[in-house]
Amino acid sequence: MSRERRKEVVEPEHPGLSITKQCDLLSISRSSWYYEALGESAENLNLMRLIDKQFMKEPSYGVRQMSRYLRRMGHQVNRKRIRRLMRQMGLMAIYQKPNTSKPNPEHKIYPYLLRGVDITEPNHVWCSDVTYIPMRKGFLYLVAIMDWASRKVLSWRLSNTLDADFCVSALKEALCKYGKPKIFNTDQGSQFTSVAFTETLKAAGVNISMDGKGRWMDNIMIERLWRTLKYDCIYLNAFETGSEVRKGIEKWIKRYNEERPHSSLDDRTPYEAYFNLQRPGCPVKLAA
Repeated sequence: MSRERRKEVVEPEHPGLSITKQCDLLSISRSSWYYEALGESAENLNLMRLIDKQFMKEPSYGVRQMSRYLRRMGHQVNRKRIRRLMRQMGLMAIYQKPNTSKPNPEHKIYPYLLRGVDITEPNHVWCSDVTYIPMRKGFLYLVAIMDWASRKVLSWRLSNTLDADFCVSALKEALCKYGKPKIFNTDQGSQFTSVAFTETLKAAGVNISMDGKGRWMDNIMIERLWRTLKYDCIYLNAFETGSEVRKGIEKWIKRYNEERPHSSLDDRTPYEAYFNLQRPGCPVKLAA
């Protein structure tokens, strides 16, 4: 959403709603309302879209590999330029996966709690991650909260900055709507290690788990969500504005939750698995 558009939809002098509340209702972070984006050239935005798409295919690509890939496609780029764009996108190839949020050395890192744990029930483990969303003339960042066992997306938020506000907002919505999980698992990104995020989990009595460095498979459920979302929705639509992106993602997530069956869920949808519903066509088991 452009700065001009944000100024139109958010009323600073509204008598009944604070700026924070208005931003929450619009699913944008408060900081993004204040933020003045510097913008990128059309050529750089195109490169960023290509980088993002290639990362979905080859998550091990670093700056060197990505630079070679783009040059083979006919783009005259050097490593310095690609490094800057990847940092702008949050794709710091430090680990074996796109690391959309850099660790903050001043934040506490929590231990990984899922080793050897059998996750079969809804609300046992939730997970979260942030990904880059390309548009025709810009980009945004998307965070989602997912229930691990059912694959259901519980909440999500868009932002044009990588601060913690929009992640905390998504977390609070999920806790309000669905109660709380026993464990919440994320990577070591600064959004998730921030005091605002971890204190929200602690206040709810949730155990905090964080992936170890290099353990890119630890949050694989939500990584698969990003891949499916981008290939089924984002890459097929040249979204112009933040509001178009939001509407597109909203429709896609609704279909994903309610209409997309998973073989790992006994051909049930995430919605059916989360609420423990029988999938259509299955014989009803009668009590003896």
